[in-house]
Amino acid sequence: MTKITFKDVEGKSKTIEVENGLSVMEGAIQNEIPGIDADCGGSMACATCHVYVDEKWLNKIPKAEDAEVDMIDMAFEPKKNSRLSCQIIVSDDLDGLEVSTPERQS
Repeated sequence: MTKITFKDVEGKSKTIEVENGLSVMEGAIQNEIPGIDADCGGSMACATCHVYVDEKWLNKIPKAEDAEVDMIDMAFEPKKNSRLSCQIIVSDDLDGLEVSTPERQS
């Protein structure tokens, strides 16, 4: 199990354990993390699982593919550290990952 910390816009955080092989989004849904809507269920057809990846983790996760980058353009207030949590697959290498949810999802 890999620990992932979610922070909201008010600075509140919640650390959860997610099974390796699942996406960060799936872990968020299973643990009822507020701010992750995941309207498309992880098929990358929306941007409602948008998160901001903590800067220190950006080089430790695979780069976003073009389709994800296009979808992030539709997210609420995208930034250089924006990712779709459905596209980040949990592994031991991500133990301690920190992400923040935006003020709202698009």
